[in-house]
Amino acid sequence: MARAWVYDRTKEKAYNEAVERAKKAKRTPPARWIVRYYDPSGKVKSGGSFRKKPDAEKKQTEIENSLHEGTYRNPQEAKVTFGSMAEKWLITRTDIKRSTWWQYRAVLDNHVLPRWGDLPLSAIHNEDVAVWVSELQRPREEGGSNLGASQTRHAHVVLSMVLGWCVPRRIPFNPARGVPLPKPSEAEHVYLDHAQVEKLAIAAVSLRTKYNQELASARVSRALILLLAYTGMRWSEAAALRVGRIDLDKRRVRVVVTFAEVDGRLVEQPPKNGKFRTVPVPKSLVPELRPFVDGRAPDDLLFTTRRGTPLRIRNWRNREFALAVEAAGLDGLGLTPHKLRHTAASLAIAAGADVKVVQAMLGHKTATMTLDRYGHLFPDRLDEVADAMDEARQKVLAA
Repeated sequence: MARAWVYDRTKEKAYNEAVERAKKAKRTPPARWIVRYYDPSGKVKSGGSFRKKPDAEKKQTEIENSLHEGTYRNPQEAKVTFGSMAEKWLITRTDIKRSTWWQYRAVLDNHVLPRWGDLPLSAIHNEDVAVWVSELQRPREEGGSNLGASQTRHAHVVLSMVLGWCVPRRIPFNPARGVPLPKPSEAEHVYLDHAQVEKLAIAAVSLRTKYNQELASARVSRALILLLAYTGMRWSEAAALRVGRIDLDKRRVRVVVTFAEVDGRLVEQPPKNGKFRTVPVPKSLVPELRPFVDGRAPDDLLFTTRRGTPLRIRNWRNREFALAVEAAGLDGLGLTPHKLRHTAASLAIAAGADVKVVQAMLGHKTATMTLDRYGHLFPDRLDEVADAMDEARQKVLAA
């Protein structure tokens, strides 16, 4: 039995009557040829109507081939909205950390669903995604979202993951793939020198409220800034660091957990990429950190507020770090607590650390990632390599 066939509608009385009515009214008569087929479940489906038989036969061949090759897709499957599929996709993401799940939720709600949520999957095209990526970066006064390169890439990643999840059952390919994406600009990296780091640390500990009182985290801010700027630890890793995971004699910090804010609550979870790592501590930081370690229980948080509560990034960044940046004369650089990682990378590279050491220190997944972000900071060693090769060649020729 044929899986697909072309049906001639002139065999139907109703069709012939419709043609006569169209002719009398001087309208175009309905198409004569219809393609029908059995889908994989055995149900009869329509492949469309055609005025010319060769066109219908071509469609018949396409459907038969797709059924035979296993690439058949029910056209109705691509008519579901992106929004409905995004919600299903998010429900299935039980494989990710809770904080990541909530980040995806926020990106969908703020940037992806407002543009694509009501559209059927079949209406999303590559060129439209490219335009959307461009609009995300435009200033708000020009109708854009004013996102930076990293935020734009993150929004595109979430869109692409949902669409990729719909391949091949609902759509034949991912229309978000191959879209040109912005690269993080040099302006997004901030590299402080040793003197600037010290000025920032001094400013953080000397700040006072308008009532001349110590800020909530002033007691720990200096040591925290120095730790971030010289170890490359992420803020969330430093905030979750416990006394028992820092060995000042060996000058090592063991990074095994990180803080994440989920629904307004702080939760502990594995570090980014799910990998533990050991971070070196410069000798000059040992006296800075000693008061926070000696005489304390291993499970105590190394850094807390004056009341002994965990540090929260929004509070510390807005109420203390931003003020310290201004007091140190570093405002205008776009400096944030997270960007102290860039400073740590640049200082390590300037001190002679190779790419694998920097990768291990920062906890990057691959050395390629480290080179992509900081490759321009490594010294140009082309002449060194050429001289070494020349020396080896001369030794062989002189033998």
